[in-house]
Amino acid sequence: MNTKEKDLQYIMHTYGRYDVALKSGKGAVAYDEDGKRYIDVSSGIGVNSLGYCDEGWVKAISAQAATIQHMSNYFYSAQASDLAETLCTLTGLAKVCFGNSGAEANECAIKIARKYSFDKYGAERNEIITLQNSFHGRTVTTLSATGQEVFHNYFFPFTQGFKYAEPNNLDDLKNNIDEKTCAVMLEVVQGEGGVNILDKDYVQAIASLCEKNDILLIIDEVQTGVGRTGKLFAHEHYGVKPDLMTVAKGIGGGLPIGICLCGEKLKDVMSPSTHGTTFGANPVVCAGANYVLSRVANAEFLNAVEEKGKYLEEKLLKIEAVKSVRRLGLMVGIEIDGDAHEAAAKCVANGLLIITAKDLLRMLPPLTITTDELDEAVAILDKTLKEITE
Repeated sequence: MNTKEKDLQYIMHTYGRYDVALKSGKGAVAYDEDGKRYIDVSSGIGVNSLGYCDEGWVKAISAQAATIQHMSNYFYSAQASDLAETLCTLTGLAKVCFGNSGAEANECAIKIARKYSFDKYGAERNEIITLQNSFHGRTVTTLSATGQEVFHNYFFPFTQGFKYAEPNNLDDLKNNIDEKTCAVMLEVVQGEGGVNILDKDYVQAIASLCEKNDILLIIDEVQTGVGRTGKLFAHEHYGVKPDLMTVAKGIGGGLPIGICLCGEKLKDVMSPSTHGTTFGANPVVCAGANYVLSRVANAEFLNAVEEKGKYLEEKLLKIEAVKSVRRLGLMVGIEIDGDAHEAAAKCVANGLLIITAKDLLRMLPPLTITTDELDEAVAILDKTLKEITE
């Protein structure tokens, strides 16, 4: 049996896969098992922030794998300590907790928010307001936190204690706040929800409201973080500072990682046995993340991300079938004439690896992608959309 046949026989059908078996890649270019070449503007849903097999990243994780590949969290790890120091220094937050995915990081943030409120106000102050069209993960609790009704099915009973407010509607958010509210949780750009960019005034008003009422502000930077929007973290565009921030995807550069960061007043909320994970703070994964930050966390790199984002947007808007573009940095949603899912499948067949978000095409290219590669991606998209509409 070939790869596809084995997959269909032995792997649970939890993904609607494209008809491609990838074998290798370098930068923004991937190759399938037949040697066909693709431009990848999905980067593993924003995970391969430096593209495929970046030489420095490969060297960093290989060196660590040859030194010590795993240790229990009962012992100290230099790679994890270095990564925690770097993140706290860059963000002004106080402490981190390591996990393995964005969902785990969000679970950690939810637990910290509820324990802080439990310790200070009692068990009844436990509700978290999230936004409609949000996406925070696929565990039972993070599905509950996700403000999309389509996900609230099958897996009953869902975790209680979440309310959903309309994005960019401050009055609706205020109407959801009561004596049980302990936190507000949001993505400043809703990735899975359709690349919806929140208004700056709205986010700033939420931050002010939270501060005045000792309600914790949780910002989910799983998809928006680590340079994706042209800032190291997307909330920097809004001039706010979260009490809790979650990071995953691009910070690992291709290995599984999730991180929850907290501010000063939360740094001692969690104690031994209140949270944990076997593989969190894995030294090989942390070595990769340390390398990613060494590349991304500087003004020149981040400015280049924004410039490439502007360049891409200008090119996309010249395509006749493109109706609009939603963009922050290299996080891009494309509204088209026609069905986005059909278009994405045909793009893949034509050599462009692209994904969707709701009824949009979505691009999350490697932050290192070149303008020539962006030109090639746009040309394939243009060709594909013409084939669909003709």
